[in-house]
Amino acid sequence: MESTGSKSAQKSNQKQSNGNREKSKPNEKQGLRDLLVDELKHIYWGEKELTKALPKMIENATAEELIDALTGHMEATKEHVTRLEKVFSSINEKAEAIKCAAMEGLIKEAEGIMEETEEGMVRDAGIISAGQKVEHYEIATYSSLCSFAKTLEEDTVASLLQETLNEEKEADEKLSEIAESMQLEMAV
Repeated sequence: MESTGSKSAQKSNQKQSNGNREKSKPNEKQGLRDLLVDELKHIYWGEKELTKALPKMIENATAEELIDALTGHMEATKEHVTRLEKVFSSINEKAEAIKCAAMEGLIKEAEGIMEETEEGMVRDAGIISAGQKVEHYEIATYSSLCSFAKTLEEDTVASLLQETLNEEKEADEKLSEIAESMQLEMAV
């Protein structure tokens, strides 16, 4: 059987523990905001780099449907950069790009595919594959950023990021459709 003193110590420890949790909430909120800003800086770098990488992909593609999709996404990517600048402004942060190793690697991989494959359907398939890897990275990033913004009750930020997330999903779907149509062409 426990002593009364032992129960008092447990209650005291519980209060301290709860107090620590309550005290850490502002720190957690600030930590999440810092993470949001850091991730925004990385995806901002990534989107800006894509505005340089997409023209190379367009130049190396041969299928008209792929060229059209990449050209359309080039324009959307420029809008993503502008939209991110609005996000930074709405949270009173300077729009600053920090190199994103993941996006850098995906872009390098795309460049390697274009260098190592012959012009035509195989290179187009490689461009689609590389493009979808980029889209999936962006979808994961924007999805997380939307969640962070909602948690922080940054409704304007969440709305702007959701718009970009939707466009990234559309781009991925378009690339999937092109890949499927290429498979049908190869089967014939």
